[in-house]
Amino acid sequence: MKNKLWAAIKKETLILIRDKVGLSILFIMPMVLILVMTLIQDSAFRTINEKGVPIVLVDNDHDTLGVSILNGLKQASMCDLKDSIDGKLATIESAKKAVSEGKFLIGIIIPEGATKAIRNNVSGLINETFSMDSLVINPKDAEADSVNITLFIDPITKKSFITTVNSYLHEFISTVKTKIMFQTFSDQISQIIPDTSTTHAPKNTYAKSQIINYKEVYSSDIVGDVMPNAVQHNVPAWTIFAMFFIVIPLVGSVMKEKKDGSAFRLYTIPTPYLTLINGKVIVYVFVCMLQFFLMLCVGLFILPLMGLPMLQLGNSILGIFIIGLSTSLAATGYGVMVGTIAASEQQGAILGSLSILLLSALGGIWVPTYIMPEIMRHISKISPLNWALEGFYKLFFRGSGASGVLIDSSKLILFFVFTMVIASLVNRLKRRV
Repeated sequence: MKNKLWAAIKKETLILIRDKVGLSILFIMPMVLILVMTLIQDSAFRTINEKGVPIVLVDNDHDTLGVSILNGLKQASMCDLKDSIDGKLATIESAKKAVSEGKFLIGIIIPEGATKAIRNNVSGLINETFSMDSLVINPKDAEADSVNITLFIDPITKKSFITTVNSYLHEFISTVKTKIMFQTFSDQISQIIPDTSTTHAPKNTYAKSQIINYKEVYSSDIVGDVMPNAVQHNVPAWTIFAMFFIVIPLVGSVMKEKKDGSAFRLYTIPTPYLTLINGKVIVYVFVCMLQFFLMLCVGLFILPLMGLPMLQLGNSILGIFIIGLSTSLAATGYGVMVGTIAASEQQGAILGSLSILLLSALGGIWVPTYIMPEIMRHISKISPLNWALEGFYKLFFRGSGASGVLIDSSKLILFFVFTMVIASLVNRLKRRV
């Protein structure tokens, strides 16, 4: 039995080495796909992550609101905030011109007296609440108690950017208004009910009154350090695609055996079909693993030389090996099944390539599943390529260990067993016919 298996492995290795076109498809094609698709999608993923959006701010208020917006937007990871253009402090005219020329996507203009308008508005609310004549507002001030912040927007700006910036501005205005309201209420109450303990209260009373604080806790051991980007998606995605595309040379190998009669000679050997096919499986699983490690090296060493982020492998090398081996088995099993079912090499090539293209599209290889419509996210779960990709996502994004990918690996291994059983049954039917 060992001699038969070794003979089968040797035969498959020689056939594969002689197939120069097949080898180039297996190794050069995925490398080109990773390089090209990563470069193409890099800017798209930057847009999805909404980082570094160029914004220019013109602060004509020079008061609490202006300072709050300036500091808040500077701390927002989405924004690349500037308050000057070509070394000069931005003005309304220069900001509008810069946005129209595409230097910035959004220009924010904070009008003069914005904070004063908020104070007037707050005073009016308190005056109404306490019904105190001493707090009557000047009519001129009452006319200017609204804040009109102007946004200059480049037409190419995504709607989500504009919505996010507006959300930030509403938050900052609300915070400033609440702070002023709290301080004004405190002052009025202290006038009505004098209290020596609060007469000389510090100015940061509002800050000390904050009893609700927020803490960000990521559901990952990576703690949010690795964000979805073109490298983290494309390297595993197109590696999986290339591994499953092994169906083409596998179909060619099976058909060549049928054509030159070696398959008929194998049938005369009193050995189960699956035992005879094991040599093919072992050789092509080894090839898939070579593809896998080569593509990881591309992500680790070649892509950074092209100005792209380096592939982050996560926390578990063992997990990467497990999901890689499981994917190799699933891809090889699928190739054996298609080669067994196909009646000719042309039919096998068409069936194999089209089915892999369909499964890769459904599985999130071309477009990540997390930006697909909800119905497509459910449909994608039927694709074995999606199982493999989800396993890599767990390792690369969510900080999972080897145990975290066991379910995905189990699915892939069961898929391998299923395809081999189907191949065996089809082979039996063909031999009877």
